[in-house]
Amino acid sequence: MNSGFLASCAQIIGQDHVLTSESDQQAYLTDWRQRYTGKAMAVLLPTSTEEVAALVALCAQHRIPCVPQGGNTGLVLGSVPDQTGQAVVLSLKRMDRVLAVDVSNNTMTVQAGCLLANVQAAAEVHQRLFPLSLASEGSCTIGGNLATNAGGTAVLRYGNSRELCLGLEVVTPKGEIWNGLRGLRKDNTGYDLRDLYIGAEGTLGIITAAVLKLFPQPRASLTALAAVPSADAALQLLNVARSDLGPILTGFELISDFSLQLVLKHFPLLKKPLDSNCPYYTLLEISDHESEEHANGLMESVLAKALEHGYATDAVCATSISQSKTLWQLRENISAAQAMEGKNIKHDISLPISDIPTFIDMADAALHAAFPGCQIVCFGHLGDGNLHYNVSAPVTMRDTDFIQQQQAVNRIVHDRVHGLNGSISAEHGLGMLKREEITLYKSALELSLMRSIKAALDPDNIMNPGKLI
Repeated sequence: MNSGFLASCAQIIGQDHVLTSESDQQAYLTDWRQRYTGKAMAVLLPTSTEEVAALVALCAQHRIPCVPQGGNTGLVLGSVPDQTGQAVVLSLKRMDRVLAVDVSNNTMTVQAGCLLANVQAAAEVHQRLFPLSLASEGSCTIGGNLATNAGGTAVLRYGNSRELCLGLEVVTPKGEIWNGLRGLRKDNTGYDLRDLYIGAEGTLGIITAAVLKLFPQPRASLTALAAVPSADAALQLLNVARSDLGPILTGFELISDFSLQLVLKHFPLLKKPLDSNCPYYTLLEISDHESEEHANGLMESVLAKALEHGYATDAVCATSISQSKTLWQLRENISAAQAMEGKNIKHDISLPISDIPTFIDMADAALHAAFPGCQIVCFGHLGDGNLHYNVSAPVTMRDTDFIQQQQAVNRIVHDRVHGLNGSISAEHGLGMLKREEITLYKSALELSLMRSIKAALDPDNIMNPGKLI
């Protein structure tokens, strides 16, 4: 252990915020799904951008790898260190202040350690909406959301994290501070450094603050669940909804019947809102700036048209905020229910929306042929082409044995995604988990360009090494 380095860290942030004991570090070293635990020389807890810059400058001086971390809710091992014990984890959890709200400009400036749920609440105080919404919003941070370009349930209308950010403050691998906290919607003055750092998973620098876009609060928000006979019917319903609802269609989720049954099994307080069984269900949400009556009329019209044409066989609209939350819980608890059922092989993929039914048919058939009895949990953001296509073991096989087949399962799924011009990571990033996998699907030129950027900005490879590339 480098005692001189750690002593210098303590001078910057105080000894109490330099964690070196195994018990103090544990929560920072184990990933969200409890699959992997790394090791670290120390966990550092700064409270300001200047402290982050001083710590990173020390890391650069001593050639010590630095792993930035927000809420540590990632799913691809992007925010935990490797097992060498040579790195430090630099957690931004203490940097959790809202710095400014500009109501007229519809912007909010926050430190990177702000919890997403707290940003949403702060916007609501000013009668504004920050629309990024994730199942982990009570634990994930804005810095982590931006570092992974998180998507969530409202991408269809508002875009992902990249579209919701106007400016950044970043500490470079040399410990310099780039202040790009500009609340401008037009700034055509050269390379867009903001977009370079968003989605870079902390490999090019550490995001310490951001200027976020805010929106007017809608006057009405309405949720509905529709049973659909196939993924293709769900696509047809999406086409009707987009045509008739336009920009007020906020979310459009696909849920397979098997996914729904897992939630009902493991969350018995949640009840199935429809009597009929169907292969798939769609969850629709609209946000209207006119009135609740207007929103109800539009939703009822879309569902009536879907029922008339056979795109849906049954449907229910939430009539209260409580009912709306219950419908969303059926969707948001799928991952938790699958985890309760046992270990599984996850895929976070994106495809041209028009090709999603084709992909599901192809991948389902290939997986069932290769692994008879395997159980497929298919759900996700159909409206923006992002599926969470997870595969669980057959009931006759132990989940620990099935996990050993991950490489073969990935080949079946990812090869078909690639064949349809899709992506093997839609919103989770690459991290350590998919770093090698992506080399099978990106061109040599694309990988070379990415490595050139990394080498130019972080020549000593101290910033989250071993992740993404």
